[in-house]
Amino acid sequence: MKRSFRTNKFALLALLAVVLAMPSYARKKPTYEITLKINNGYDSVMYMGYYFGSGNKVVDTAFLDKKGRFVFSSTTDTLPYGLYFFANTKGTYVEFVVYREKPFFTFETDHKDWTSNMKVKGSPENEFFFSFHRVDVEFDKDLTLHQMTLDSAAFATYRHARLLELDSVKIDYITKEPSRFLSKMMIATKDEEPPLVDEKGDSLTLVQRREYFLNHYFDNIPVEDNAIIRTPKKVFYDRVMTFFDSYLKYAPPQVIIEYLDKLIDRSKPAPDVYSYLVMAMMQKYLQSQVAVYDEVYVHLAKKYYDSEDNFWASPSSIDKEMQRANKWDRLLVGREAPELILFDTMHVPHSLHAMPNKWKLLVFWSPTCSHCQHVIPTVYKIFEKYREQYDIGAFTILSEPDDKTRKQWKAFMQTHLMNSPAWLSLDGGEANVDWHDVYDIQTTPQIYLIDENNIIQAKKLGENSLENIIKAICGGEQ
Repeated sequence: MKRSFRTNKFALLALLAVVLAMPSYARKKPTYEITLKINNGYDSVMYMGYYFGSGNKVVDTAFLDKKGRFVFSSTTDTLPYGLYFFANTKGTYVEFVVYREKPFFTFETDHKDWTSNMKVKGSPENEFFFSFHRVDVEFDKDLTLHQMTLDSAAFATYRHARLLELDSVKIDYITKEPSRFLSKMMIATKDEEPPLVDEKGDSLTLVQRREYFLNHYFDNIPVEDNAIIRTPKKVFYDRVMTFFDSYLKYAPPQVIIEYLDKLIDRSKPAPDVYSYLVMAMMQKYLQSQVAVYDEVYVHLAKKYYDSEDNFWASPSSIDKEMQRANKWDRLLVGREAPELILFDTMHVPHSLHAMPNKWKLLVFWSPTCSHCQHVIPTVYKIFEKYREQYDIGAFTILSEPDDKTRKQWKAFMQTHLMNSPAWLSLDGGEANVDWHDVYDIQTTPQIYLIDENNIIQAKKLGENSLENIIKAICGGEQ
């Protein structure tokens, strides 16, 4: 036994010697290695992450080693381009760039001021980045000092002048190194200034200047570059959302679709930006309370989500999303409302399409829904106020047709004197179709305004919007 152990021991030592003698290229090399040293620091753990859309994501954690360093390294993961940060557990952080360089950098700084004291090795991109931010930090310190010594009016004047100086510094940096990622981020936050005259020298009207502004709003944002999605929200996310929330506020869905298509199609060379825009904008218009904007969601789902270019979603999630999009497509403003035939409390059948009124309210509700308890009595009062003036009928459906709820339903209508013959109270338990599915009833109340030709004129109506919509649409047609 002793001889056997000695033999195995020598064999293991020989094998270890062979492994150590193997050339370095035979070992698995790291995909990145980023070292951070903070002199005189107290942290034992450090996080590394990047910005993404409206938030951020931590991608690695490092612990203080015996040499006083935090070493972030991996042999499997890669670091996509973008703006990154180191952060400690107290929330102190410093940003850096990973962009068009192999991510093998060394950073060294002092705990008193991570940015101003930062020294960089192995990354011209970050040398450029920190050279600007040291200037930026000094500007902030100067403004803070003068804010303490000047009155508010004098400080406002001084601040304005200093910010103009900082803008000049930014322009210098951008001019010298336009391909640096810092330069691209600074350019991305600037609006394209509309010209005062056209190519012929004729003055442009305010409408023409606004059109120019809208058409060139995204010119400075490099959506063809994946890195732009990994920036602070003010650089990319806020810019995109401001355009659609502010500059296209109240715009018709067709106009929104036109600008969205231009932006998304332009981002196709950058898969990360492309997939993010499709998903973010679909979610935005999926949740919109503006009824006509359902058309935007349907368009995005059909053109981009249900497409060969959709590389990020599973077949099952695509099928699920398209089922909803196809339902919504049939319920868009301007579409014919699907026919419904249900029974009233006396088991008499009623047809939505056969209602003789010029205008019809289609209402899905339940007395067990707390929001319905508040909204429906108000809806009934508005209905009573205008039903004769505009010839309005109501086709209202109990959305939870069980025996217990039916009793509450009848009691609720009696309590609130909802007894108008033009207000049809219909039991949802028996119908010509599965109206839950056909009308995609996920929450209640749901209220539609339908015309005499059964065309949907408005939906997603609430107690605050119903009266104005009735006066605008029903009253406008008299």
